[in-house]
Amino acid sequence: MWIQLPDATETRWRRLLVLAVGVLLLLVAVVSYASFANRDPSAEPRTTAAPPSSEPIATQTSPPALDAAEPQAFARQVATALFAWDTRTTSSPKSVTEQLVSVADPTGESSAGLVSDIANYLPTDRIWIELGTYETRQWIEITSVEIPDLWATAEAQAGDELLPGTTAFTIRGTRHREGVWEGEHVASQHGVAFTVFIVCAPTYPTCHLLRLSRLDDPLE
Repeated sequence: MWIQLPDATETRWRRLLVLAVGVLLLLVAVVSYASFANRDPSAEPRTTAAPPSSEPIATQTSPPALDAAEPQAFARQVATALFAWDTRTTSSPKSVTEQLVSVADPTGESSAGLVSDIANYLPTDRIWIELGTYETRQWIEITSVEIPDLWATAEAQAGDELLPGTTAFTIRGTRHREGVWEGEHVASQHGVAFTVFIVCAPTYPTCHLLRLSRLDDPLE
């Protein structure tokens, strides 16, 4: 998936990133403007079979409701929904995308970029079908949810361009995958880190998802 956003919007977003953190990161798209997202179309999740494991197969990978008003709780819900899928019960990656986009910025300004962000976390349709042959399911074990140190700098430099209640949380945890390989239960674990950008009260009574950083390229 490749989504090209307007040049003026991209220029403003790049300027904010340079001033705030000195590097080009995918930060939050705010109500007043959309941001950009770059995705390498050739990049696909690795599908190497995991080594055998004696751990029991997970039975619960369903994402939670995305309806929190408390920022950190909402960030956890987003992380869980982003990584919780099961090829045995979830029809396609589109189902995960639709759930997350349902809590995007109500103005729609950030939705196009958010769709592109989410695609970087999910298997392509072709890989999904392949994973389905191994009855693959995935979830995340969250170990920390913290406001990154550089967010204060970003807020100061952005000024009035950020809506009240806009914040960022860098999430670290372990991505778990389990499935069946040649009749045997297999499992793999992989450390992950990423940043979610959200807006909550006082702008909205409940939180909304704006953007996601690239996987393993969080705001520190």
